[in-house]
Amino acid sequence: MKVDPVEDLFNELRTKVSGWDRKIVFPEATDSRILSAAGRLANDDVLTPVLVGNMDEIQDRARAMEISLEKMEIYDPNIYVGMDEMIQAFIEQREGKVTVGEAAEILLEPNYFGTMLVFLDKANGLVSGAAHSTADTVRPALQIIKMKEGVGKTSGAFLMAKGEDKFVFADCAINIAPDSQDLAEIAIESAKTARMFDIEPRVAMLSFSTKGSAVSEETERVSDSVQIAREIDPDLVLDGELQFDAAFVPAVAQKKAPESDLQGNANIFVFPSLEAGNIGYKIAQRLGGYEAVGPILQGLNAPVNDLSRGCSEEDVYRLALITAMQSI
Repeated sequence: MKVDPVEDLFNELRTKVSGWDRKIVFPEATDSRILSAAGRLANDDVLTPVLVGNMDEIQDRARAMEISLEKMEIYDPNIYVGMDEMIQAFIEQREGKVTVGEAAEILLEPNYFGTMLVFLDKANGLVSGAAHSTADTVRPALQIIKMKEGVGKTSGAFLMAKGEDKFVFADCAINIAPDSQDLAEIAIESAKTARMFDIEPRVAMLSFSTKGSAVSEETERVSDSVQIAREIDPDLVLDGELQFDAAFVPAVAQKKAPESDLQGNANIFVFPSLEAGNIGYKIAQRLGGYEAVGPILQGLNAPVNDLSRGCSEEDVYRLALITAMQSI
């Protein structure tokens, strides 16, 4: 029987993750999609799901769905014995911007509580967003886990997969108008994301111009980002500014950018704005038939990833695998 290459990709990812004893937090534990995916992850012995929420509600929901909680961990913020320690750690991480009372109230919110579990090394990553907005998922991560040294902003990448083809598109989820430094950082972090999927990075910094065919503030911002990224990682194969066809089609690259290191064979595409990135990945998904996996959040000190509220159980399962892989 022929195996779907995308399914095969995640089978390989599951094999890589298994054995690392990863723990991934799910703050939306009573959502049926979350609980079903957590049950599969636990039964497959891939990782340990860490469920956050009301203990009785989680147990009742699992019982109704005939899902065993035996291989999972459950934290109920209302009865958590380590709450005093967590409150103090949260206040320190927020640099005194909240009082003890405010912290106690905030940490009853599952996303904040779950993010603190990651910060306190009781878990390795977090997946949320099935019932929360992106802001509800990302805000606690930015306030608590914060950014890696040398990275100013988080960004959102999508793995775009179809048949044997695998590409990374970024930023398609977070930064509305990235500057040159932001774009350079997105390129570096997207290369790291690509390597998780055995993609050897070849990064194109996209624009409506190729190598000065048009000159504007927008094109110069992209060309400047290329220089910054090369200073950060001189070994990364990267070029820009490039129109998509010059980055992707070798015959067009020969005409428009014959000196480019990419030669029309880019596999990571960094878009100049969120508007372009969001439109671009959805065109590839809806018209091109590519499967879009993500957004995969990049640049944080520990992995936190955001689901779409329209996600499926399979989306939850796959994003948990990616989150676990990011933590390894």
